[in-house]
Amino acid sequence: MVTENANLRPDAEYTRPVTATRPPPIEVIRKRPDFLAANRGKRFVTPGFILLAHKRRAEHPVPSDTIRYGITVTKKIGNAVTRNRMKRRFRALLAEMLPQYGITGADHIMIGRKENKERDFSAMKAELEKALRHLAKKL
Repeated sequence: MVTENANLRPDAEYTRPVTATRPPPIEVIRKRPDFLAANRGKRFVTPGFILLAHKRRAEHPVPSDTIRYGITVTKKIGNAVTRNRMKRRFRALLAEMLPQYGITGADHIMIGRKENKERDFSAMKAELEKALRHLAKKL
């Protein structure tokens, strides 16, 4: 009997899966040239956002197993409160979806759109999943 947690009942058997895979590392894009390079990649347009995906060059200093993302929300969207709220929602979406559906070795950029001001979070999540799956086929 293998027990790893002291809170388990002594008669309960628990084993950790041997092939537990760790999700790929995720980083934030902060440099303008990386945003411009991603603009040359593939895009997927939804009513709430535009998702860009671009495979990094082999000689890029970031490791090839890393997933990177960036968020862009312009002043056309609204005031600072509205833009910051949209960015927070995008960050939450990406944190939830990128480990599972993100493309390793690629940069992902989410660009906010006016129609997104108060979209349903579950609808945005479904759109992001669809976009990531579509772009994974294209890259």
